[in-house]
Amino acid sequence: MIKIYFSLLLSIMVTVGYAQNSSCACFIKGEVRDQHSGLPVVGATVLIIGQNNGVFTDAQGKYQINNLCPGTYQLECRIVGYTSSLHKIDLTEGHEEDFSIEENEIHLHDVEITAHRTDAPASQPLTTISGSELFRTRGDNLAESLKGLTGVTSLQTGSSISKPVIHGMHSNRVLIMNNGVRQEGQQWGSEHAPEIDPFVATRLSVVKGAAGVRYGSDAIGGVILVEPEELPFNKSLSGEVNLVGFSNGRQGVSSATIQGGIKGFTGFGWRAQGTFKRGGNVRTPNYYLDNTGLSEKNFSLSVGYRLKGFGIDVFYSRFDTQLGIFSGSHIGSVTDLLNVIKNGEPLIKPGFTYDIARPNQNASHNLIKAETHYHFKDGNRIQWTIAQQLNDRNEFDLHRPRNDSIAALNRPELTFKLNTLTNDVVWDHKPIGGKISGQVGVSSLYQYNLMSGRPLIPNFNQFNIGMFWIERYAKNGWEMEAGIRYDYRTLATHRIVRKEKVSTDFTFSNFSGTLGATKNISQTLSARLNVGTAWRAPNVSELFSDGVHHGAAAYEKGDSTLTQEQAINTIASVKYTSNRLTVELGGYYNYIADYIYLKPQPEPMLTIRGAFPYFKYTQTNAVFRGIDLSVDWELIKNLTLTSKLSYLNVYDKSNDSYLVMIPPNRWDNQLKYQLPVLGQVKDAFISVGNLSVARQKRVPANSDFAPPPKAYSLWNLQAGGTLPVSEKNEFEISISVQNLFNTAYRDYLNRFRYYADDMGRQVSLRLKWKFGV
Repeated sequence: MIKIYFSLLLSIMVTVGYAQNSSCACFIKGEVRDQHSGLPVVGATVLIIGQNNGVFTDAQGKYQINNLCPGTYQLECRIVGYTSSLHKIDLTEGHEEDFSIEENEIHLHDVEITAHRTDAPASQPLTTISGSELFRTRGDNLAESLKGLTGVTSLQTGSSISKPVIHGMHSNRVLIMNNGVRQEGQQWGSEHAPEIDPFVATRLSVVKGAAGVRYGSDAIGGVILVEPEELPFNKSLSGEVNLVGFSNGRQGVSSATIQGGIKGFTGFGWRAQGTFKRGGNVRTPNYYLDNTGLSEKNFSLSVGYRLKGFGIDVFYSRFDTQLGIFSGSHIGSVTDLLNVIKNGEPLIKPGFTYDIARPNQNASHNLIKAETHYHFKDGNRIQWTIAQQLNDRNEFDLHRPRNDSIAALNRPELTFKLNTLTNDVVWDHKPIGGKISGQVGVSSLYQYNLMSGRPLIPNFNQFNIGMFWIERYAKNGWEMEAGIRYDYRTLATHRIVRKEKVSTDFTFSNFSGTLGATKNISQTLSARLNVGTAWRAPNVSELFSDGVHHGAAAYEKGDSTLTQEQAINTIASVKYTSNRLTVELGGYYNYIADYIYLKPQPEPMLTIRGAFPYFKYTQTNAVFRGIDLSVDWELIKNLTLTSKLSYLNVYDKSNDSYLVMIPPNRWDNQLKYQLPVLGQVKDAFISVGNLSVARQKRVPANSDFAPPPKAYSLWNLQAGGTLPVSEKNEFEISISVQNLFNTAYRDYLNRFRYYADDMGRQVSLRLKWKFGV
């Protein structure tokens, strides 16, 4: 019976299907022609409204749609540049329907295509933060803004001071190019954060690996590019206002930018920008950190002119900050210092205040830059950039001088004034055979540093001149690059020894080279390989430091016999990109001969100012090797998983051991859901993320005052979106919660991990109004 039932059912289905196919044998065909010329229109779409059924016209303007059932249909013919045409058809059998369509003027919105010039080596990984991704870091300092990139973290001195770390290297091994100018400040100190306002930039880029050929000596670890957008030449008024609030520290940040052209003056553009930041004591999950407030006031002005191939830009910025130094890091005796390290909590646990007392830092940085260039008609280009920087840093101890009259003056115990003049001339030659392009350049630097107060480093004069040549060759998906550079540096130091002035002169010089290749294997797969060398001369602090560095809460001792570092860095990466998956895997091996680092000494140093951890500068041969992995995977529609893994292993070859203060391995994951359009809100999203940081187990035995802290895991939430207010105005909003569960933890790269926990839960609200878009 079952067999008979299924046989009958199959017979009925075949019969019905045949009848249906027989009745759905109708068709529509015809031609589409221009109403005025009568010529056939090629590539027009003929579509049945309400059905996923349509065709394009062929070279004769003809079309045909088959296998239609009898019924009523609405047919639409459309193509860009013509008015669409609708026809209603009652179909009983084959039907012929011709279209005669009329041309129509369509006014499209202006589309502006902007090319961004970068001098970064083509064969080295370049990662950029811009747009909404950059907006979601607004209010953070430069180092914190970059922490989301693979291979990048930060060296912290408390909660408000941090500097970027690339593949385990920081300070004088990482160059920062601020608007095309090499940033020069007192970057030798772990607590000397870069005096840069990230609000001046619309792009933050990181070049990983040795980049000494293009950017000069010291670029052993990489380069950070802080880049504003092009000035708005001949455009109407526009700008943006950013407001940021942070719950922890009750910090507020406001920043505004306004820009435009000059009416009646063709070729001019200008921009003005300013930022104000204020915060108080930050809180760990269990207590406040005393004297950790901050105050910041910054502004910048720029103006430019363009005429045919000629251009000139002038830029001025001033950065002013006052930073409280956690008072719990300044301890009066060795016994108290050891007890605090042992107990893991500060002696003093205050409440909240915005007041900034001693110890603290006041730092200001002035930068003025003029850049001019000319594009020759034959394809050559020349560019000249001249800049002056004045860095003024004042550091105040915890205690005032015992002399009341001197104490009343409230003078800093340490003052540094660094004046730097840089000159760069770069010639881009015209392409040779359409495949070879390159540039030749000369750069010079002169600076002098004046220090007053308690001796720590000597005064000095420094001069550097460098010449480089880079060529690039592109053909058949290959891009190859080779370059060489020579730098010569002199350093003259002046110090007082036993009430007598002692001057010491140093001379350093070396070559740098780069050789790399990039291959686009297919539309989805590409690979890069670069081998580069770089070198770095020891700075004054490494040669002559001798005293308490209160910002770092440490006693530091230099070594005048140190020699220059020499690095050979190999870095390779493979990138796969498809519609739903992007994977980039990179590896690097960096050998640094005569690597200079601060080595912790077995016993603290007791001074009249208190007891401090004791460090000495020393040298070794070191190997930095690691892996960076980033994955963006659209699991399902609108749901994306982003995963970033950073693995780093640093080995001390000379001593068959490891090095201190090396970032532990990290794994950062984020699940992001792109919400459907909510009314007028666009690009709305919600995300949940987790950062897992391993314990740093690769450290020499008994080499530090406290063992590396435990591994930790932090959760975060974030949501945001954009609300267009009008055609030229829009609001963007972002809400985030960092350390969602208020986890108590300590980061190995925080210099104050000896004394207290890191920051607790942080709720952030960011608002941006963009006008004149």
